[in-house]
Amino acid sequence: MLSFYGLIFVATLVTAALLVFSKHHHGHFSMDSTFGVQKHHTEPTPRIGGVAIAAGLLAAWFVASAEVRTILTPMLLAGIPAFAFGVAEDVTKRVGVLPRLLATMLSGAVAWYLTGIAMQNTGVAPLDWALAFVPFAVLFTAFAVGGMANAINIIDGFNGLASGSVAIMAAALGVIALQVSDATLATACFTLVAVALGFAAVNWPFGKIFLGDGGAYLLGFMLAWLAILLPMRNPQLNAWVSILVCAYPVLEVAFSVRRRHKREGHHPGHPDRAHLHHFLHRRLVRPALPGVHSTLVNGMTSPLCWLATSLPAAWAIAFADNTAVLALGLGLATFAYAGTYARLTQFAWCFSALTLKRKPVTAHQV
Repeated sequence: MLSFYGLIFVATLVTAALLVFSKHHHGHFSMDSTFGVQKHHTEPTPRIGGVAIAAGLLAAWFVASAEVRTILTPMLLAGIPAFAFGVAEDVTKRVGVLPRLLATMLSGAVAWYLTGIAMQNTGVAPLDWALAFVPFAVLFTAFAVGGMANAINIIDGFNGLASGSVAIMAAALGVIALQVSDATLATACFTLVAVALGFAAVNWPFGKIFLGDGGAYLLGFMLAWLAILLPMRNPQLNAWVSILVCAYPVLEVAFSVRRRHKREGHHPGHPDRAHLHHFLHRRLVRPALPGVHSTLVNGMTSPLCWLATSLPAAWAIAFADNTAVLALGLGLATFAYAGTYARLTQFAWCFSALTLKRKPVTAHQV
């Protein structure tokens, strides 16, 4: 198995490295400029890392066992809309937010069409009753998948942040799958870990290549579908375990939508520099590393976010079959996020309306 994961890791790493070395050939359409409200890099950088993610996943499919292919095949096919629309945005910079959101949701619907699986095991009895109605279950599943894919794109703000976080969350799902003796699903989860780490080896800490929307959406979709498969294949679990494993990006999206909605003149779909990782960078990492090159400071922000990913994921591993304790863990994660955000923005351990009404940070603000 180590050689299996090693091959996937190498395939992703080599593809990413080749994209970096050949950037003078494709840079006229693949480069990410330094202009933009969420940009922290100091020189144009290829943003088609999704190609490396896709290459690693295809390599995994070719060397996987027949049992693992039964999971990977529909995932790869269903991920095409999310990946295609993401890469189109990476190349053209002209694909709107709504079409990309709908494409990621379409991937969730296609996954249901190919597998017949939709989320119907949430651990909330009234919701499970409603999800017994298949059209509602498919819509719910598509929304959840689209939300997670976009959540990974949202946290893709610093070198290694998104790919490292996906590796941690996929690894947690894999460990839980092993706990319930689902070795096939565990292998699929660890496959995603190998792909994410292969890309991260080139992306972190110096940011030689970026995931781009294509890579973030593809990783996000794969993670979301594995998170859905875990409780659906193993009824002794429910969706609470998957939600807690993925708590960091889920909370980031929830707080971001609410924050942007509350800000006058700021649309919830518009980017800003007010995510948790931005304030960790400005308030903690940059002051702690004076005189260090900004690219390295960029990369050193990610480990703090990996910690934010790891803690709820570890809680989910420890209490995977205890719904009440999982719900408690999600509540604690929510309070921890809110308290940390308030501390970084208001210098007080209290989350108030003032936090939500802060003016959006512009491209010229540091």
